[in-house]
Amino acid sequence: PSLFQALHQLYYDPNIENKNLAQKWLMQAQVSPQAWHFSWLLLNMDKVPEIQYFGASALHIKISRYWNDIPADQYESLKSQLFTQITRFAGGSKIVLTRLCVALASLALSMMPEAWPCAVADMVRMFQAEDSNVDGRARCLALLELLTVLPEEFQTSRLPQYRKGQVRSVLAQECGSVFPLLEQLLQQQDSPGFIKQKVLKCFSSWVQLEIPLMDCENLIQAAFTSLQDPELFDTAVEAVVNAISQPDAQRYVNTLLKLIPPVLGLQEQLRQAVQSGDMETSHGICRIAVALGENHSRALLDQVEHWQSFLALVNMIMFCTGIPGHYPVNETTSSLTLTFWYTLQDDILSFEPDKQAVYQQVYRPVYFQLVDVLLHKAQFPSDEEYGFWSSDEKEQFRIYRVDISDTLMYVYEMLGAELLSSLYDKLGRLLTNTEQPSTWQHTEALLYGFQSIAETIDVNYSDVVPGLIGLIPRISISNVQLADTVMFTIGALSEWLADHPVMINNVLPLVLQALGNPELSISSVSTLKKICRECKYDLPPYAANIVAVSQQAGSDLPACVSSLTQTSQCMWLMQALGFLLSALQVEEILKNLHSLITPYIQQLEKLADETPNPSNKLAIIHILGLLSNLFTTLDISHHDDDHESTEVKKLPVQQGPNPVVVVLQQVFQLIQKVLSKWLNDAQVVESVCAIFEKSVKTLLDDFAPMVPQLCEMLGQMYSTIPQASAIDLTRQLVHIFAHEPAHFPPIKALFLLVTSVTLTLFQQGPRDHPDIVDSFMQLLAQALKRKPDLFLCSNLDVKAVFQCGVLSLKFPEAPTVKASCGFFTELLPRCGEIAPVGQVVHENGKVLLQAVLEGVGGQASRSLMDHFAEILFALNKHCFSYLSIWIKEAMQQDGFPSARVSPEQKETFSQQILSRERVNKRRVKEMVKEFTLLCRGLHGTEYTADY
Repeated sequence: PSLFQALHQLYYDPNIENKNLAQKWLMQAQVSPQAWHFSWLLLNMDKVPEIQYFGASALHIKISRYWNDIPADQYESLKSQLFTQITRFAGGSKIVLTRLCVALASLALSMMPEAWPCAVADMVRMFQAEDSNVDGRARCLALLELLTVLPEEFQTSRLPQYRKGQVRSVLAQECGSVFPLLEQLLQQQDSPGFIKQKVLKCFSSWVQLEIPLMDCENLIQAAFTSLQDPELFDTAVEAVVNAISQPDAQRYVNTLLKLIPPVLGLQEQLRQAVQSGDMETSHGICRIAVALGENHSRALLDQVEHWQSFLALVNMIMFCTGIPGHYPVNETTSSLTLTFWYTLQDDILSFEPDKQAVYQQVYRPVYFQLVDVLLHKAQFPSDEEYGFWSSDEKEQFRIYRVDISDTLMYVYEMLGAELLSSLYDKLGRLLTNTEQPSTWQHTEALLYGFQSIAETIDVNYSDVVPGLIGLIPRISISNVQLADTVMFTIGALSEWLADHPVMINNVLPLVLQALGNPELSISSVSTLKKICRECKYDLPPYAANIVAVSQQAGSDLPACVSSLTQTSQCMWLMQALGFLLSALQVEEILKNLHSLITPYIQQLEKLADETPNPSNKLAIIHILGLLSNLFTTLDISHHDDDHESTEVKKLPVQQGPNPVVVVLQQVFQLIQKVLSKWLNDAQVVESVCAIFEKSVKTLLDDFAPMVPQLCEMLGQMYSTIPQASAIDLTRQLVHIFAHEPAHFPPIKALFLLVTSVTLTLFQQGPRDHPDIVDSFMQLLAQALKRKPDLFLCSNLDVKAVFQCGVLSLKFPEAPTVKASCGFFTELLPRCGEIAPVGQVVHENGKVLLQAVLEGVGGQASRSLMDHFAEILFALNKHCFSYLSIWIKEAMQQDGFPSARVSPEQKETFSQQILSRERVNKRRVKEMVKEFTLLCRGLHGTEYTADY
């Protein structure tokens, strides 16, 4: 297409395919040598702005990306052409003018300082010269546009690092030509608003070049004055915030001190804005106060003699934190202030003890006030008002409360136990005051404050917790939000309850009552789970009751299957019961398990007889999931108990089989029946494997009686339809029973069966099963780690396994390649001790090296290079004499491993790999990284900066 046709297609063709083609073609045109020629033609005044814009963009691309193609003797003519065009467009299309300014800015950055010493001063002079054709205001706007884009272009430019530093300092000096002009334009009475707006934007852009704050002082003051003008307000806020926030500003403490009075001077304007509900103005003023406080609290606190003016600024920020109205509906300002309180606290606590003591005296009362303010802001609105909020507003409010909770937790470090006492006193007064009944919102917020701290801070030593546990039952729970917070608070105190078991009875009835309310299922189930985990040895007296209520709650959630949140609550409930039952006597456990599981087993028996369909599939997965979760935490051997605690309440050692094993043996045939119908459904197979995997992990050696029948079932499953979850379970069995001669034979047989089935799969084409290949490689690595003599079995084809590993290294899926690398890093060290492995490696190692070098040469993702380096390291360590021959032969192939590397570079890499440094794994990884960049043509480019 011709250029104009393509542009017409891009802008006006309704067909998206044509647009995309045109865009692709035009992007190539922009970087072609012809672009120099056609760009100027497209800027003709008879063209429409879209076409002119394309011309200006093409110029910018050529100058910014292909600077080295421009001969030095053409710099001057390019510069004067751009000036001419900018002057022509000064009164024309704004988008074209901006692109031309960006092009000239890019030219200036590439030329300064040598080829264009006073670039900025020249720009100012050129545009101030009288030019009768162009109106003065238009010229002034064009100059301001140019000066605004110059620092922006610098920030995004692709200048090399050393040039960046050089150009930055030149620009910072040149601000002497810019700032006086900006000041003059802001102070002129007759400057129209749009010019002042542009001036403030220009100033905002320049301050990001780390210009000394004192040089910005006059303009900052002028920006403060502009805050009174509603038209300039937003732009002035940006300018002041950018100037105050630049990292370098803290060096100019005197200037910062001078800025406090004008910030404090905005308080009247802030109050009026809050009264009239002008959220934009209050937000802007708050941003300025926070920028000064948050960025410079350390520098300002250091000025001890000015402590009162800084305290006044802190109080202004406190006003912003407590701004009236509910976030996010009536205000959006308070959330901006939260990080300031973290920063201030960190700075106070970082002083040496004497100075810290002085500041603690001043600021402790401020932080107590902050807690009151935050808890007031965390209060829910009235039920009626909350009913009108959108779900998005409710979610923002939830996140805001989490931020407040985090802040309170942080403030605890400053205020300590006194903070808990003050919350407790307030709550006590609130609940015992019969004259003035309090709102539920007030009670909820105080409890929320308590929960925020108790969740992460060890409150076991606090003397107010017993009182709090005593108060909780007195709360009249009238709605869901308050009930949730009561639940979460009890949950946060579960560790304390474990140390004070007599208090459990105070709160457990509340939790069990809440379990019956579906609206409270999240909070009540998670609290029950915490109590059962922390206090299980004190719960036997309540066990029957807990199980009964939980069963009722579980069956009240028949829609478990339909809703995700409810599904996860059913699972948590089962985990809670697992913890609870772990502490009972075996016959008690079996009795409870029987009543708990029987309804589910009956349901599963019914489902097993039905013809498979999507809805009964979900029900089956759900029931299997419940069993998995129950067996995850039901642990009578107490593997997970805290070993350090001095008086572990150990129960007498149990005799007889483990209750979980008893149940598994009872349902084993049923599970086999379910499997036989669902064998080709990966999710059902995964759910079945999960039950055994969770049980093996929890029971460890106690699982032994189940090993023979499980291995047999897994073997049948895998032979019929191979699935990754079956290999993962086999790996788990190898891991746990590797050193148990009595139980290992069936596992060994299973391992050999899985291996031979998978090898057959490789012959048929493994590409469609990256998950199986991934799991298989992990199984092989685990076998080598835990039971290497499996590789001595006469019926294990080590050579075929090795070849599968090499094939897997070439898969496009990164996790599979990573697993294959893991296999070889376990295999190579076994060359010496296991003869079949040594023989296969010596005969086929060259193929492995070839595959590794292909990956490094660019076939594999760069993120995998460390894993490939591990294989090279292992080859070096365990087959050095072979490696030195193999690498020489491999590197002699033309264009291998990449056409981008020269024979010299290949030789250097080979020598490095074989050099003395080969014993240092970190160095080998660095060598591989260097070489892969060369092979990919990325060495020394911007892509490697983060590599």
